Amino acid sequence: MQQKISKLFNGENSVRSASVILVITLALSNILGLLRDHLLARYIETSNLDVYFASFRIPDLVFNFLILGAIFSALVPVFSDYRAKNEIKEAWKIVNTVLNLAVILMIASAILIYFLMPYLVYIVVPDFPAEKIAQTVKLSRIIMLTPIFFSASYIVSGVLNSYNRFFAYSLAPLVYNLSIIAGIVILGKSKGVEGVAYFVVIGAMLHLLIQIPSVIKIGFKYQWITDYKNKAVQKIFKLMLPRTVGLGANQILLLVYTSIASYLAAGSISAFNFANNIQTVPTVVFGGSMATAIFPTLTMAISKSENDKFCFYLNKTIRTISYILIPISIIIFLLRAQIIRLVLGAGYFAWADTTATAATLGYFSLSLLPQGLIPLFARAFYATKDTKTPMYIGLVSTAMGILFAVLLTPTYSVAGLAMAFGVSSLLNAMLLYIGLQRISCYKPDKKILVSFIKILTISLIMAIVLQFSKHFIDDYVNMSTFFGVLTQSISAFIIAVLSYVLLSKLTGLEELNWVFKRGGKDV
Repeated sequence: MQQKISKLFNGENSVRSASVILVITLALSNILGLLRDHLLARYIETSNLDVYFASFRIPDLVFNFLILGAIFSALVPVFSDYRAKNEIKEAWKIVNTVLNLAVILMIASAILIYFLMPYLVYIVVPDFPAEKIAQTVKLSRIIMLTPIFFSASYIVSGVLNSYNRFFAYSLAPLVYNLSIIAGIVILGKSKGVEGVAYFVVIGAMLHLLIQIPSVIKIGFKYQWITDYKNKAVQKIFKLMLPRTVGLGANQILLLVYTSIASYLAAGSISAFNFANNIQTVPTVVFGGSMATAIFPTLTMAISKSENDKFCFYLNKTIRTISYILIPISIIIFLLRAQIIRLVLGAGYFAWADTTATAATLGYFSLSLLPQGLIPLFARAFYATKDTKTPMYIGLVSTAMGILFAVLLTPTYSVAGLAMAFGVSSLLNAMLLYIGLQRISCYKPDKKILVSFIKILTISLIMAIVLQFSKHFIDDYVNMSTFFGVLTQSISAFIIAVLSYVLLSKLTGLEELNWVFKRGGKDV
């Protein structure tokens, strides 16, 4: 038993097993995320939740802007190159240097931003009353500690991913959410959002600690090295700069959305964040996990000049993500009100909050596919050490997202933010895919378009089945109760999924076999 557990944490995973591990653990983590949001809605007033969600904007911006871009776009490809050349000692030296520099940078940033926080918070939520701004400043200062732990944790994650070790990495967000849930239960009623914020920091610590045994097992030994003049480290800095700008642009988009929402009705920031958290479940569980699982394979294929292998896995993953996310997008859209009532409809969460969040979720759901494909397309560029193209595309799509938010929110309120986000995501994914076709190592599969048309067609038929099932079951349950809504939702969902699988079988979609069993060569 002990050997099996050790193998699970430390054993190397194939692309398929990595995808399965990531899907299962990320699904569990996101279920915990939904439970976290349910408890927040139950125990915390909506106006205070606006403060809670706004308090993440500046810490998230700093972490994404300064650190996250360096890891998957720069550290992993360079680290993989040194491993491919069997220069292991130098590879670990690079990791230690990047780790130490990242932590130093985050500590210095946290100290500086601590004093600047009142001014920065006013920019983020200018329409908050003075009392809420003061509360947001206090929470933001607490949460500003998390980038210090996340910087080390994500570097460890990048190293584990390059070795195809995904289990400990995939548990990290799970323990993070568990910590926040514990904070809500233990301190939510007595200390409010401030008590929860302390457990956010504890969760960030656990995010790092759970991965340390696995990274030590593969040969990591901590050393105090800050050799920023190292050629490989300089290369990482060059590669990370475009990605840093791209991630910073995305965080600025969310920051602008938060600022716009602060001018809308009370609870708009919460409605946007709750809907966003729900809609990211399928994109993270399926799109994000597959992109993460395939990235080391794509990187190593480029390092070894195996272009056919690069194309095979990239095209197959595009089709698989499309097969999963298109029907999920339709299901979420048609069950949006039921989902919000089940996840958030309790405690302080009023009916007006439910309707606003459901409308926002509905518009979010329409862009699930492009959101799920963006991480995959971006990682394909990173594998080729091209970080500039995704950056330029990200800047253009971010600008469009802000423009559409300004145009749509006067008419559609907070739901307009989700519509604008969808436009930005669609443009981003389309431009990335067009850009991919211009790089020499990639050849698009002509089957992608045929497969997409088939998937969309049977998904629309599934939508009719789902809608009919929903209204049929409605006559036999009490929709004013939690269990009535739950019964209708689960029954309609199961019928929809079964109809989708049956239609996939009848139309001979290859993706059905890829999802449920080994489909073609694995690594």
